[in-house]
Amino acid sequence: MRGAGGRVIYVGKANDLHRRLANYFSPSRSTLDNSKSRALIAAIEDFDYYEVRNEQEALLLEQKLIKEYRPHYNVQLRDDKRYMLLRADRGEELPRFSLVRLRKEDGARYYGPFVHSGALKETVEWLNRRFHLRSCRPKLPGVEDYRHCHDDVIRHCSAPCIGRISREEYRRRFREAVDLLEGRGVRDHLDGLFREMQAASDALDFERAAKLRDIRENVEKTLEPARRFARGIGDLPGTVNAQADLAELAEALGMAAPEIMECFDISNLSDNHIVASMVRFTHGKPDNAAYRRYRIRSVDTQNDFASMLEVVKRRYSRILGESSAIYDKPTETDAYTWLLELRAQGKSPITVPDLVVVDGGKGQLAMAVRVLSEIGLGKMPVVGLAKRDEEIHFPGRDEPLVLPRDSGALRLLQRLRDEAHRFAHNYNELLMRKRVRESRLDACPGMTPRRKQLLLARFHSISALRRISPEQLAELPGISREWAEQFSAWLIEH
Repeated sequence: MRGAGGRVIYVGKANDLHRRLANYFSPSRSTLDNSKSRALIAAIEDFDYYEVRNEQEALLLEQKLIKEYRPHYNVQLRDDKRYMLLRADRGEELPRFSLVRLRKEDGARYYGPFVHSGALKETVEWLNRRFHLRSCRPKLPGVEDYRHCHDDVIRHCSAPCIGRISREEYRRRFREAVDLLEGRGVRDHLDGLFREMQAASDALDFERAAKLRDIRENVEKTLEPARRFARGIGDLPGTVNAQADLAELAEALGMAAPEIMECFDISNLSDNHIVASMVRFTHGKPDNAAYRRYRIRSVDTQNDFASMLEVVKRRYSRILGESSAIYDKPTETDAYTWLLELRAQGKSPITVPDLVVVDGGKGQLAMAVRVLSEIGLGKMPVVGLAKRDEEIHFPGRDEPLVLPRDSGALRLLQRLRDEAHRFAHNYNELLMRKRVRESRLDACPGMTPRRKQLLLARFHSISALRRISPEQLAELPGISREWAEQFSAWLIEH
């Protein structure tokens, strides 16, 4: 659901889209009794939809979009929790499966995310029993670990730690389990579970039959094929037609279709952290690998104009600096045209865009135009998109361009601007969370991570440190009497 200015205000999923939308556009009395629903209905101006293949894909896409856009009317899935992943490291001597929520660059293989955590846990337990794999945590278990282990007693684990089977045989079994996760032999195992269930039922062992039925359903649910959605819309079939919107934008701006567009946004929730973002769309779609974020250095207070000047200068000065072939530029050719030629020849390390969009009106646009002229890229096309009335401002023109709200060209610019805003806002939040985790001791002159760790490990709190004399502090290893006195004076002053 989109509100004023095209901003995403709500993300939801539905098996029956017609019935779900009817709840909003033909609301019942019970729906209108809810104040939140009334406010959402009043704010809806437009909507997009995306078709996926099953419920698991719908849940994955819903989580991705909510975390990207943080819609005002969504409460769930806005935190930093993620769906579970299954980690398998074949490089370990005795590999095992483990459940994690973050993917790391550690050489291990990760499967997922899986939206049904209960089914995933049951599936992993079944895999461990089926292939007699270990579930203990030690990286390389031995005899001492075996003494405290119960898996071997109940015949779940093949106990390679004490040599009951060879390590080569254990790793072979682990590879078979991994092959099953990757879809090889799934049907045979499911059919085997079905036969076991039928045999248990025929033997009137209904409790075992029900358990086998649940295991089979959990395995099917966990291994159900589902696409994994990265940042950006991608190629999902829906109401967004990037190529058509791009062609409409080219016509509206009176230029060739901008193959590469870059947009800048400033985020300054406070004077402590003033940041900027640069996002890039290629062929009308997000190019996540080219996103960049900046901490503003030259501005101490909230000043969007000066911040925009700094970030645009840093971005395009770097492009000029890293394109060594710029020094071969013919004298009659301007720098921007030459960089476009280098881009076409594949000789530019960082390609220049066909259009630059700044989030803001005439002020932010003037700063961008000024700095581009100063560094020799005055011919680079640049426009400003003002939030209030979604006006498109051009350099040297008093009257802005106002496109219809349902225009594909405007919606493409809005998607570009909203992505820049999201990226900048997320970076600001990251820095704020990091600042909250920092200790007040970090502000003390001469404080090092080692000294801070030593002081807090010994005295636990700043209030306790205030009661310690410089002589007692100087007894700690690595702390001199001179610094201890300076530190005690700083504690008193602050």
